[in-house]
Amino acid sequence: MRQPTTEAWNEGLQVKRTAVAALACCVAHPAWAEENPLTLSASARLRVESISGQFRPLPAPATDTMVSLRTELAASYDAGPLRFHAELWDARAWAQDARSSANTGEVNALELVQANIALKLGRQGSLKLGRYTLDLGNRRVVARQRFRNTTNAFTGALLSLNDDKGRKLDVMLTLPHQRLPDDPAGIRSDRVEWDRESFDVVFLGVHGTLPEVLGGTLQPFVFGLFERDSARLVTANRRIGTVGARHFVNARAGAWDHDVEAAWQFGKARRTAGLADRTDLEVRAWFLHADAGYTFATGWSPRVVAMFDAASGDKGSAGKFTRFDTLYSARRFEFGPNGLYGPFRRSNIVSPSLRLEVTPSKRTDAFIAWRTAWAENPRDQFAATGVRDADGASGRLGGHQIEGRVRHWIVPGLLQVDGGAAMLLKRRVLRDAPNAPPTGNTTYGYVDLTLSL
Repeated sequence: MRQPTTEAWNEGLQVKRTAVAALACCVAHPAWAEENPLTLSASARLRVESISGQFRPLPAPATDTMVSLRTELAASYDAGPLRFHAELWDARAWAQDARSSANTGEVNALELVQANIALKLGRQGSLKLGRYTLDLGNRRVVARQRFRNTTNAFTGALLSLNDDKGRKLDVMLTLPHQRLPDDPAGIRSDRVEWDRESFDVVFLGVHGTLPEVLGGTLQPFVFGLFERDSARLVTANRRIGTVGARHFVNARAGAWDHDVEAAWQFGKARRTAGLADRTDLEVRAWFLHADAGYTFATGWSPRVVAMFDAASGDKGSAGKFTRFDTLYSARRFEFGPNGLYGPFRRSNIVSPSLRLEVTPSKRTDAFIAWRTAWAENPRDQFAATGVRDADGASGRLGGHQIEGRVRHWIVPGLLQVDGGAAMLLKRRVLRDAPNAPPTGNTTYGYVDLTLSL
């Protein structure tokens, strides 16, 4: 999305600076004012969303509406070689059905998602210790959430090394947060409960960035996830590695761009997290993303992009598990809105897509997209829907999705409105599978308003 005009930005930023300055005066010591080592920010997003023609199996309701509010408060203090950072998220939801699909992706009340100390290493490197959020690459493996009401977060160490040529290396050793509460009653009541991290789940990895490789940027990566059951956590005992790479060229006017990423998973896991499931299986899974786009050097800067996504499903073979694990990724930017919606993800899917993106003004951007999705394996649950035909008699075609979105800065840098809609035209898998609900095609819409200070 492009930046607003200079005059519009200055108007919005002046309001923003005034509000932040007032907040800083309340909490900052006067001696800090000259060097401004303290940085404060805040935001609040109010969203209303609704779904009808539910695609999820019972007991999910055929129709559902939810009002959610996400509030973020962040503070950083730069003390020279050390930088202190803290961020509080408060994610709540109301008015959803008692049987709603809303879960810890929508509700996580009053949570300190970041609280860390970063030691500066040289000119651009750092070692971060504590709680933190993280985006790596194009966020298909590790991501800080934007559209979703709650975010992934980790406790541990993050070593980041950069140089003047744009090369970067990120090395992480973390304990992923288990968002709480995770019971239906706690979620419906927005109960405040501190998220839990423990050595029962350990996530580690290395992610690199190498510019000027084959005319673009190469990002190789390797991650490992190790978990075990405990008295407080029931898991699928995943001990899996994920190795892959991404190559991309950024979009620019009058030129072609592309983004290609692939990953392979291996190791051991159980087919389910059920207490009775004690069988360790060999993991062999994969995912692939490829897109190619062109941006026209004309008014509205239209960009047309063709995309293809595929990820393995579970064949149900004895001794093997072949469904790709999406780890700590984001999906809205490729597969459509989640929240009460979100039928697609990088799991048991084969899906081409076409998208048209436009920028009518420097304060407004929009896109419209079409996507068709098949099950990679007809006997596994289809993508994120929960719908499954264990016999494969319902075929592979899940359906077609038409989606659109418009965002506009009402006050640049300060107040933004975002609205979108999606329609899922169900086909055989989502209509004929034994647990598919008889609810017709799915329609979904949302609108949100975000205030940033």
